[in-house]
Parts: sequence; structure tokens; C-alpha cells
Amino acid sequence: MPTNLAIDDRLLEEALRVGGHRTKKATVTEALEEYIRRRKQARVLKLFGKVEFDPTYDYKKQRRRG
Repeated sequence: MPTNLAIDDRLLEEALRVGGHRTKKATVTEALEEYIRRRKQARVLKLFGKVEFDPTYDYKKQRRRG
């Protein structure tokens, strides 16, 4: 999907240099993928301490059931 964006040239040039990409498109694509990954990781981190852990759970026993 073609899109026109006004991206800060200074930021884009630095991202090109730091990322080692050959094109602006590759740089922006990688930046978006990394942004998405980090946001998903942040959501998972918020769950720490909220999920109950059962120390007696035997995951190996569950494997043998199938």
C-alpha cells in the first residue's frame, strides 16, 4: 500500500546508518517490526506477578497424556 509520510530526515538517516540497511523502505520496515515486537513484549512483562504459578504442576505428565 503506497503511503506518503513526512519523516524526520535526521532520524531516518541515523536509522539507515545504525541499522545498516540499504534503503529507506528497509529501514522503516525494520523499525516498524521492532516497534511491534517491543510493544508486545511490554504487554507480556505487565503480566509478571499476576499469573499464578503452581509449583506442583507436572508438565511432563501432561506430555504423556496424548
